[in-house]
Amino acid sequence: MKKSVLCLLIAVFLLCSISNASAMTLKIGIHNEPKTLNPFTARDVWSKHVLDRIYHDLYTLAPKTFELIPWLAEALPEYDKKTNTVIVKMRKTKWHDGTPLTAHDVVFTANVIKDLKVPRYSSRWKFIKKIEALDDYTLKYTLSQPMATFYSRTLLTFIVQKKKWEPIINEAKKTEKPLQTFLNYKNDNPIGNGPFKFSSWRNGTSIKLVKNPDFFAKNREIAGKKVGPYIDGILFKIYGTTDAAILALKNGDVDYIWWSIQPGFMQDLKEDTGVTLTENKENGIRYLAFNMRKAPFNDKNFRQAVAYLVDKDFMVQRILQNKGTRMESIVPPGNEYWHNPDMPEYGKGMTRAERVQKAVEILKKAGYTWKKEVKIKKDKVKPGKGLKMPNGKDLPEIDILTPPADYDPLRAMAGIQVQGWLNEIGINASAKPASMSFISDKVKIKQDFDTYILGYLLGIDPSYLNSFFHSSEIKRRGRNTSAYKNERFDELADECNKEMDMEKRKKLVFEMQSMLADDLPWIPFFNASVIEGHRQQRFTGWVNQLNGIGNSWSFLFMKPVQ
Repeated sequence: MKKSVLCLLIAVFLLCSISNASAMTLKIGIHNEPKTLNPFTARDVWSKHVLDRIYHDLYTLAPKTFELIPWLAEALPEYDKKTNTVIVKMRKTKWHDGTPLTAHDVVFTANVIKDLKVPRYSSRWKFIKKIEALDDYTLKYTLSQPMATFYSRTLLTFIVQKKKWEPIINEAKKTEKPLQTFLNYKNDNPIGNGPFKFSSWRNGTSIKLVKNPDFFAKNREIAGKKVGPYIDGILFKIYGTTDAAILALKNGDVDYIWWSIQPGFMQDLKEDTGVTLTENKENGIRYLAFNMRKAPFNDKNFRQAVAYLVDKDFMVQRILQNKGTRMESIVPPGNEYWHNPDMPEYGKGMTRAERVQKAVEILKKAGYTWKKEVKIKKDKVKPGKGLKMPNGKDLPEIDILTPPADYDPLRAMAGIQVQGWLNEIGINASAKPASMSFISDKVKIKQDFDTYILGYLLGIDPSYLNSFFHSSEIKRRGRNTSAYKNERFDELADECNKEMDMEKRKKLVFEMQSMLADDLPWIPFFNASVIEGHRQQRFTGWVNQLNGIGNSWSFLFMKPVQ
């Protein structure tokens, strides 16, 4: 009898322990399965969601302010202008397998990226002439020239364990295509240094991470809070549709859905008292781009006329249902340090008729004519027909390439709106939904297009202004798809890239934004809000910041509800 009672008590204890462990594990719904756990080749957001919990960097960005703070490094980098070298001193930390993480691991990671020219990361290191381990915990970088992105990109590169990856790279170098062989490595059991360790991956179902008890930043105070993690782990559960994920959130099968919820789902979730909705700004942009290689898109007057016709406030109200912000600059307003707020606001506060009148005035002054002119009477617009270019030729039909509605309804709807606004003044324009592969081929390879509407999630550092608009990127597969060319802009961009003083660099970035707002190779449309849903019953301490509550600080600060 006593033995039976003892067995029963043990069983109850084990059951309670399992239940408690489950209660301390954060369950996150993600849309798709990660494509890889190889940090060198991961591009999709779902892979990054997992890998960013496993691998951490020398430096990181502070919550909300995004200033550079030491992480695996113990202090800010020491830059010597005379020798163009940087010294970084590291903390004594461990890999997930308990072995020391040293400067030799950092040097190894950097040399792999440089030697193999690993896509996406090699640009961060091409200006680094040499990286050395002066001792186990001191690094010396020798730069070929000053480069601002050394702070914002190079020092924020993940680090891999030399012990694990050296045999892998050596085997890859023996093959006919070393880079491809290396990138194809699956890394089924990643060994990192972050707050969570890899535990298991059930294909098509879930990925489980468990707490790293030896996490180097534990108990460190950041932004007035002590770093955890305070949860036992993270379980990523894979859902193919928003409908399925929202049902799981309402039923309590997940604590959080890690992608933005469309406004159409919000009312249903608002009625569920167990679900909390958060709204944060997104560090992204949706925009209209012109092909400036040909007329009329190479005419700034034409581009400015279109800018007046585009009603961004209407887009925010109707397309985003007021869950977003109109944009004037390429740099999103949520990126407060780098965003220039003093931008021209084309058409802001104007009625539809006033917008059309302004566009017509600009075009007439530039020499455009109509077969049948636009008529405006008592705030009503009677569309014109047959717009002719200054050379007397008929304006050709304009295609507005957009992704299909099932891929991105926001961009598809924006294309339809722009089509209507251009038609109003006699421009024969048509929105043409197409696959992303088709658009990429037309825009980047063939460079045979009129306009397109796309979007980007952007980095915090504004170096993308250089990538998108520097004339050196006007090439096949180049990022300056509009073929924007301005010598002064190139000078500013080159100077900006080399400026190591943040405040001086900020002034250059502001001037670049003003120039783009005047020249208009792109017309920024809007920045959609990040709407997310989570259950508040089990965890507290989510961090609201740019791009939403799904960020490293949330997972480091959050605690189970007592």
